[in-house]
Amino acid sequence: MDIKSLKPSELDTLAANIRERILSVVSTNGGHLSSNLGVVELSIAMHYVFNPPKDPFIFDVSHQSYTHKLLSGRWDEFDSLRQFGGISGYTKPNESEYDYFIAGHSSTSISLAVGAAKAIKLKNEDRLPVALIGDGALSAGMAYEALNELGDLKYPCVIILNDNEMSISKPIGAMSKYLSQMMAGPFYQKFKSKINQLLELMPDSAAYMAKRLEEGIRLITPGMFFEELGLEYIGPVDGHNIKDLISALSVAKNMKKPVIVHAQTIKGKGYEIAEGPKEKWHGVSPFNPQNGLALKKPTQKSATQIFSDLLLELASKYDNIVGVTAAMPSGTGLGALIERFPNRFWDTAIAEQHAVTSMAAMAKEGFKPYIAIYSTFMQRAYDQVIHDCAILNLPVVLCMDRAGIVGEDGETHQGAFDISFLNAVPNFSLVAPRDEAMFRQIMEFSYKFNSPLAIRYPRGNFGLCDEFKPIKIELGKAQILLQNIGDIAFIGYGNGVAKACKVAKILDINPTIIDLIFIKPLDKELLLNLAKNHKKWYIFSDSVKRGGVGEILSGFLQENNINHINITSFEYEDKFIPHGATNLVEDSLNISAEKIANIINQSLKR
Repeated sequence: MDIKSLKPSELDTLAANIRERILSVVSTNGGHLSSNLGVVELSIAMHYVFNPPKDPFIFDVSHQSYTHKLLSGRWDEFDSLRQFGGISGYTKPNESEYDYFIAGHSSTSISLAVGAAKAIKLKNEDRLPVALIGDGALSAGMAYEALNELGDLKYPCVIILNDNEMSISKPIGAMSKYLSQMMAGPFYQKFKSKINQLLELMPDSAAYMAKRLEEGIRLITPGMFFEELGLEYIGPVDGHNIKDLISALSVAKNMKKPVIVHAQTIKGKGYEIAEGPKEKWHGVSPFNPQNGLALKKPTQKSATQIFSDLLLELASKYDNIVGVTAAMPSGTGLGALIERFPNRFWDTAIAEQHAVTSMAAMAKEGFKPYIAIYSTFMQRAYDQVIHDCAILNLPVVLCMDRAGIVGEDGETHQGAFDISFLNAVPNFSLVAPRDEAMFRQIMEFSYKFNSPLAIRYPRGNFGLCDEFKPIKIELGKAQILLQNIGDIAFIGYGNGVAKACKVAKILDINPTIIDLIFIKPLDKELLLNLAKNHKKWYIFSDSVKRGGVGEILSGFLQENNINHINITSFEYEDKFIPHGATNLVEDSLNISAEKIANIINQSLKR
């Protein structure tokens, strides 16, 4: 969409139309709502002043890129947002040349902008990288690493700081407080009042004091911080005034330096129900736009809620239990514990590395830390898991929500790799519940366990497999759910157990069904006995094949010189998993229960 010829009043009309389009589609499909409504004018001004795709537009996390998508040729296909086969809820270069980079994790934008600026400099091209980053994302160390180098290099680059005093949940940390308090905070008001009093007492010194006042205001603005880093600063600017935004961005564009443009916005702008610091409107399921009520209410308790309830029970019983999350208190279920025990549970903001290492120190001090971070975000703290937790064999518990396919968020969020990357780490044990009853047993075991432990569980509900009674957890012990004669064994891990049970029912067969419970350490005795009578092992797990459950079991058989077992694993192939409803994604990957049943049925006929 060419907007450069539009008049200011026409741009305001465009903004209203875009808000209406976003609200209509997100209320139908689900997605990120308040963050996108808050950057409509910012995105319009970016497209008006700069020249994408020649000028790289780099959206931090990129969950706020809906307006950008609508302005870059995707208006008609926007109805397919986050649907299987449709457009992504994040930027995606193979979807459009206007999407410079794929993103889904926080605080990468400034580093990407610095890299782009270096490349542009080396190629001697007339291009300008433009990054849009929220104040919440400035809680992550990676952003400061990039700012540090950019201030030294001084390469042309425009960084738009979207200051809405809200990330996913309430932003945590000194930088967020600094941005929100300056210019309007009580410190500034008190400072200004004192200066005015002095002006009344010493009118002859009015001009002198006025100058000092101006300098004082200058010192306490956010500009001081960025300019001390070697960056130019413009702002704060009203992030919903298109005329002012165009003016500020035009100045920044012509400076040929690294510039911070500080824009203050309101999350959820234009949809009163969602305006302001309301966490539940960050990411939404389909809802009625007239009243904001969800169209479909959950009928079963989610794995996240189960975890939250169980940890709350344990924390109420044992006062040495502490916990942490990284900017996802409601998403991980830790919000209730932060509210109940604010001195024992913390939100570190978007700082997974810091979260893990700080809990390692608490473990060394005799506390029992529970670290609640999504599987996909735990990847960001891999070094800390190894270096700060595993080497000293500290009793931390990694509680990894969203393990497996997460649906509409797609490649950047699928929890596919945690088994593979944690299995390689010495001192770690890996466990997964199949249902609520087993989750309770695992949580009770976790408190008493005195080494690093990783628990994985799915987004949403567990699969239905609650007809089997739970057992008391012992390290490295599996459970035989069904014992039958024959050479077929269905081996499940975590949520894969329910799928194994469902496949057996579809096929109308009675295989031996095993719940591994632990993938590290393995139940060697049970597996060796299983190998004596069952020659066909079918593996069910929400994880990648490379380094996954099937390969771990294959390695176990090889180590024990067992070569007569035929293993078929229904894990994810060696490729990134697209976005879309989980059932449709699984069907496309040939790992839905129905597709698996058909594959097994064909193999049994051979």
